[in-house]
Amino acid sequence: GLSESWFANVFKQTTGKTPLQWQLSRRVGLAQNMLAESDLSVAAIAAQLGFSDQAHLTKTFRQVAGETPAAWRRMRRIG
Repeated sequence: GLSESWFANVFKQTTGKTPLQWQLSRRVGLAQNMLAESDLSVAAIAAQLGFSDQAHLTKTFRQVAGETPAAWRRMRRIG
């Protein structure tokens, strides 16, 4: 029984993020786990997580994590 705008406002006050920002950060977190724990391609991970394609995942991943999925994976495997 809540309005969308009321929910979004309270959500942002509580979490510091909009619902969309929160959802995207969760999906990027899942992508990070998959990148670290599997040898799946970035395209396969994008498909499993519901991104429209690899480019969509890469763009979102860079916005949230500050680097591309491939660069993130390389750094974790080297370190």
